[in-house]
Amino acid sequence: MQTKELRREKIKKSIRGKVSGTAERPRLTVFRSNKQIYAQVIDDVAGRTIAAASSLKIDEKAAKKEIAAKVGEQIAVNAKAAGIEAVVFDRNGYLYHGRIKELADAARKGGLIF
Repeated sequence: MQTKELRREKIKKSIRGKVSGTAERPRLTVFRSNKQIYAQVIDDVAGRTIAAASSLKIDEKAAKKEIAAKVGEQIAVNAKAAGIEAVVFDRNGYLYHGRIKELADAARKGGLIF
């Protein structure tokens, strides 16, 4: 029997085999927990995080999708400040739906290209 976690790990490994970030086009990865959502822009060649944003710094009460959109806007601002225009999106094994989609759409609206 396969659990949700094992299924996501399998999908994640498949995605990471195809998606890699460089200095010119880093990887935008998303992690989602039950309460929070986190986003990082990572240069895999150098092995460093260029920009990050999370829902931990958002102090207002709102729906999870709205908070994910705010995190998407924030990661776009942080990436632009670091000089990043284009990224590759790593959904980290999650379905491109709900909070993940809201974050990605908001990051695109904020000016990130992917």
